[in-house]
Amino acid sequence: MIRGFKHRELARFFKTGSTAGIQAAHANRLRLILGRLQAATAPRDMDLPGLRLHELAGNRSGTWSVTVSGNWQVTFVFVGKDAEIVNYEDYH
Repeated sequence: MIRGFKHRELARFFKTGSTAGIQAAHANRLRLILGRLQAATAPRDMDLPGLRLHELAGNRSGTWSVTVSGNWQVTFVFVGKDAEIVNYEDYH
């Protein structure tokens, strides 16, 4: 279950469907990712074909990432069975 967002506009998209503050072309993919993340209880639940689940390294160790499109990613941290610090970012 998603417990918290870092990206304010992504949180608004999740709650209301508003695409303000996100790329509208990413809306369908973000809806899929966030729906799956809401149901997930561990990072491995996000390991779906095409999402390219991976754990980040270095000072971001413990943060997981899935691909939205190109360099755009949804990143998150699991605390127990909940996803926190859910972000929408181009970190490359």
